[in-house]
Amino acid sequence: MSRTCVLVLRLAGPLQSWGASSRFTRRTTESAPTKSGVIGLLASAAGIDRSDDTHLAPLAALRFGVRIDQPGTRIRDFHTAHHGVTGASMPLSERFYLADAVFVAAAEGDQALLTDLHDALRAPVYLPYLGRRSCPPSEPVDIGRYEDTTLENVLTSVPWQASAWYRRRHRAPQSLTVLRERAATEPSEPADVLRDQPVSFDAAHRRHALRTVVTTAVPTPLPAGGGSPQGPHDPFAALDALENESA
Repeated sequence: MSRTCVLVLRLAGPLQSWGASSRFTRRTTESAPTKSGVIGLLASAAGIDRSDDTHLAPLAALRFGVRIDQPGTRIRDFHTAHHGVTGASMPLSERFYLADAVFVAAAEGDQALLTDLHDALRAPVYLPYLGRRSCPPSEPVDIGRYEDTTLENVLTSVPWQASAWYRRRHRAPQSLTVLRERAATEPSEPADVLRDQPVSFDAAHRRHALRTVVTTAVPTPLPAGGGSPQGPHDPFAALDALENESA
């Protein structure tokens, strides 16, 4: 029997958008990354074609979970566009984003598959984005690959990933919200249902099935000594320094 492990990502950027039920001219976003969005990110990094349902299936079978480390702010924007062939004006669309949000996403499954995906994240065929191509991550998304553990343990123990500027301005919460898929051995309990299980990303017949989402809370895991879980790099540090000088 093949071993299992957990691949962990830090999803942070100026804007993110994770739609699960967007239709026509109103493009909404969920409050946390969707499984279809994160699996799409991994498939893109691995160079899997949108129409390749065969190679998508093992990724879609991974057990998925996400932790909300910095909820961000929901904002709305309006988009205009023109038809690529005729040049005719398209209907005005209303699109929603999460600004300044940070999430920890994790996928549990076959060790060999997740090892390949981990390597792909370090040298992606296609650059990752946070739900939409207009939403690039602010830094590499890879946190690491953990063996001999479970999705629940990783989402409980990975240090709080909120941005440095956010931690300076906000007291650490006592707990963080986790949205995850139920384990096969876990007893059935009330759960939400979301049409977010990827079946095909083919533009001609994109399909998603239903999946259950269990909501729990975990104590906020601060890093040892209370330092920055992401090290010294902070893209907003220069702006904070200017703000302090002008104060």
